[in-house]
Amino acid sequence: MSNANEKRLAGEAAIRYVEDGAVVGVGTGSTVAYFIEALAGMKDRIKGAVSSSEQSTAQLRKHGIEILDLNSTGPLTIYIDGADECDPHKRLIKGGGAALTREKIVAETAQKFVCIIDSSKQVDVLGTFPLPIEVIPMARSLIGREIVKRGGNPVWRDGVVTDNGNWIIDVHGWRITDPVALERDLNQLPGIVTVGLFARRPADVVLVGDREI
Repeated sequence: MSNANEKRLAGEAAIRYVEDGAVVGVGTGSTVAYFIEALAGMKDRIKGAVSSSEQSTAQLRKHGIEILDLNSTGPLTIYIDGADECDPHKRLIKGGGAALTREKIVAETAQKFVCIIDSSKQVDVLGTFPLPIEVIPMARSLIGREIVKRGGNPVWRDGVVTDNGNWIIDVHGWRITDPVALERDLNQLPGIVTVGLFARRPADVVLVGDREI
């Protein structure tokens, strides 16, 4: 089965977790785009959506789905998003689309986080996909030096500015055997806004195509 077909199946399968009357947290990326298309078919049965990126907001609005402010909605029942990597413990690397900070905020407030991926995203150990880190621009070099101390190879994603006005450093060369500890360590460094490790708060459900693992 092609990756595109698995993405479509995962996006469509995630609809079964959306309850009538829900405010739906919506992530970002190519697999989520299939979910939004499917969500449009039940837009009259939901209250609206909280979006993690300008890209998803535009697609949701195109289908007439109301965009709600997370500060006004309170906790969400469901958050649907993709991932760049997923390990057997449902811990993730996210941020290839540079929306990691808003994604992490929405995931934190959701009772259930459903991650939708194709099988190419499944790994035994996180780190083959470079780990994105969103940084305050003035801290780029500082954080780069700290990453080198920890054995990583930092690469500035030149020309990319996040929806929050910050920069992205992609860390190559890490084999992340303890993602919870690494996430905790990096979160202490001043200048880091968000680390693209979703390990302290992993996914609750992972769909590979239409199959829950």
